[in-house]
Amino acid sequence: MGDIDRSLGTAGRVNVSEKAMINARADVNQLLPLKYEWAWEKYLAGCNNHWMPTEVSMQADIACWRSSDPATGLTDAERMMVKRNLGFFATAESLVANNIVLAVYRQLTNPECRQYLLRQAFEEAVHTHTFQYICTSLNLEPGELFNMYREVPSITDKDAWALQYTNSLEDPGFRTGTQESDQAFLRDLIAFYVIFEGMWFYTGFAQILSLGRRNKMVGIAEQYQYILRDESIHLNFGIDVINQIKIENPHLWTPEFQAEVRDMLAKACELEISYGRDTMPTGMLGLTAEQCAQYMHFITNRRCAQIGLAPLFDDTDNPFPWMSEAMDLKKEKNFFETRVIEYQTGSQLQW
Repeated sequence: MGDIDRSLGTAGRVNVSEKAMINARADVNQLLPLKYEWAWEKYLAGCNNHWMPTEVSMQADIACWRSSDPATGLTDAERMMVKRNLGFFATAESLVANNIVLAVYRQLTNPECRQYLLRQAFEEAVHTHTFQYICTSLNLEPGELFNMYREVPSITDKDAWALQYTNSLEDPGFRTGTQESDQAFLRDLIAFYVIFEGMWFYTGFAQILSLGRRNKMVGIAEQYQYILRDESIHLNFGIDVINQIKIENPHLWTPEFQAEVRDMLAKACELEISYGRDTMPTGMLGLTAEQCAQYMHFITNRRCAQIGLAPLFDDTDNPFPWMSEAMDLKKEKNFFETRVIEYQTGSQLQW
């Protein structure tokens, strides 16, 4: 069941009790009264976090990228990591945005949640803009960067796995309203919020932010900090949506479905560990593929707990505690410290 058609002449005032995450009988065009204050708060938080990639100077990054001196530039291994990192994110952000606009928005029948989704869709566009801006600033080959999801096996495997959960995106006739279709939609939400945004972005974040911690590619690192902050809200919104659907529809959260979700998270963790090994075959930046594997075990256990599942792995410590600090970036302070008004942005610089 998608949007409910109601005649303008007969529709009554919305009662909060009629509002629901999916299959709602209430008019989706009436925002007030709010039922889910947490959705509205996340919308406001997203607005307060507004940023644009072109606000960040890329001059230092261009100098670092062009330098052949390992002390001031990048090693070959670091260059490969950066390219593959950008290659994955460039496509991943578009995939998430398409899923939000074409699938999730249609099936969530709550107006305050839809309000947040509109904000998130814009943020995904900003993230895609970020990778275009980086590509242009560094004078990278667009065909190489934006086709890595077709050409790098570990990226191909991740995207192919995600595409399994876009049936509702590809089928304009898909509607919730039965146990089977409601579970399909819930599965889609878990795939994209818990796994795609909540697990698969974190190895890439750790890699680029580790570069920034060593004063390399500082403009890209700054932009990744803003993306990470956005994604943390996306993730928390998705977790809240999933858990609220479970509360309102407990019959969907069967032992069999929970086992299926645990298998999804286990496979996703395995794919992300393979991606970490593929992008960092040797240690660099104080990171190793084994540390990234440990980090993914830690993240996977945390995601399990957030949606009410038992952990998949033995107790695992976070090998990158500084990642939590990166999410606490204060935008105003950061821009005043790093942005010089007369700097040209990267895409405006002449090569």
